[in-house]
Amino acid sequence: MSETVVAVDELAERRTKHHEADVVVVGAGVFGCAIAHALADQGRSVILLERWMKEPNRIVGELMQPGGVNSLTKLGLGHCIEDIDSVPCHGFNVFYYGEDIRMPYPRIQGLLGASGEKVSDSKAGGEESPRPQGRSFHHGRFITQLRRACLKHPNISVFETEAVSTIKGDHNPEILGVETRTAKPGAAGGEKQADCFFGQLTVVADGYASRFRKQYIAQAPVVRSKFYALELLDCDLPSPGYGHVVIGAASPVLLYQIGSRETRVLVDVPERLPEAAPARGGVRGYMADVVLPALPASVRPSFKAALDRDARIPQSMPNSWLPPTKQSVPGLVILGDAMNMRHPLTGGGMTVALNDVVLLRDLLAPSRIPDLGDAAAVGRAMHAFHWRRKRLTAIINVLAMALYALFAARSAELAKLQRGCFAYFRHGVTHDPMGLLGGLIPDPLVLAYHFFSVAFLAIWLDWKAAGLWKGPFLLWNAFWILWTASRVFLPVMYRELLV
Repeated sequence: MSETVVAVDELAERRTKHHEADVVVVGAGVFGCAIAHALADQGRSVILLERWMKEPNRIVGELMQPGGVNSLTKLGLGHCIEDIDSVPCHGFNVFYYGEDIRMPYPRIQGLLGASGEKVSDSKAGGEESPRPQGRSFHHGRFITQLRRACLKHPNISVFETEAVSTIKGDHNPEILGVETRTAKPGAAGGEKQADCFFGQLTVVADGYASRFRKQYIAQAPVVRSKFYALELLDCDLPSPGYGHVVIGAASPVLLYQIGSRETRVLVDVPERLPEAAPARGGVRGYMADVVLPALPASVRPSFKAALDRDARIPQSMPNSWLPPTKQSVPGLVILGDAMNMRHPLTGGGMTVALNDVVLLRDLLAPSRIPDLGDAAAVGRAMHAFHWRRKRLTAIINVLAMALYALFAARSAELAKLQRGCFAYFRHGVTHDPMGLLGGLIPDPLVLAYHFFSVAFLAIWLDWKAAGLWKGPFLLWNAFWILWTASRVFLPVMYRELLV
């Protein structure tokens, strides 16, 4: 037997018998599985912990932008979106009170990747390469594929157990691992026993409802709305292979295929929305009375059928904004949705997670940090990670929050910006906006340019509608439109990019 095989077997025995590894990862979701697999590929010994290994049933994490697909491929996990009845996504179709614009993902000339490398968009001989594609799918099927990849990896041991607290050193603040509760084999009534897992580095990626966030991150998620979900069967989408955003109800509606027969509908319902008040039938009444008439005609029959199939309130998820936080606890990093979230309207969450994994993998590479127990070296890597990731994640996060504010339009000024945004797309300015949305243009200045271009177009449209002879009144309106745009964009951009 070779020395390499002996070493792998010894490390596997330490993981299974002594629960010790180089890295302990808490949470086998998108980020957790991807970082476990990436570090294991570098020869690290990895323990992956998951409370429940059954296929999850979630209504978000179903649409992956092209930037996420690129990162997944870089990690050697591209096969995980195959053979799960996934559907290619070529771009978005935006419906604005019945009028629509189809916007494909662009080919990007001289694109700089998230880590700064040049990405060619043409094949040998000058032939144009295909346009970038995203993918949409059942979230649970994708997660199951990621977990299978981890279960097959010789450097990863997976345990079904519930992490409940971190383990600290007696004389310093360093995190040594996590304490868990594991179901006793053959025990009735779900009886659990205490367990411990130790690593030089503990990566917590336990999702949007993180148990550990409050202990180590001062910032709390801000929730202003929820997505309520329906699954449509054999829906006649106006643009198959495209995501659809519908503006016309009180708040935006998102539609995209997740299988050859299934289409996901996500209905955004802000807190205290009058149209969804209990006296007006609640969420189901809002869907039937307000959302249904606003949908494209071809979608309405399957939407109504899905609503009629089940009389219960549809499954929901909170739409959260959680700005990123610097990591400073020795031996511990909190990442994924546990550390950073944005409104899921633009489908950027998995792109952020997978881009973070690529960047972190490179910063923690054995050639840079041979020993993950070197807290100072890991701390420097995490400092670099915090700032380098902003090149892409700030764009995706700011775009998600800004577009949601415009598409939900809860004031007259926001409604004018909403109209300006759609007119901007109608004028054919979609190349850069779709490149930003797809995680293909990691340049925050491009986002700022287009956002304020929309604001000035909204001012011009307002002037045309009111009549140019109303000079002082128009200047006052222009001020308020620009003020509203700045209030929507600048605080989020500052928090995401500069803090």
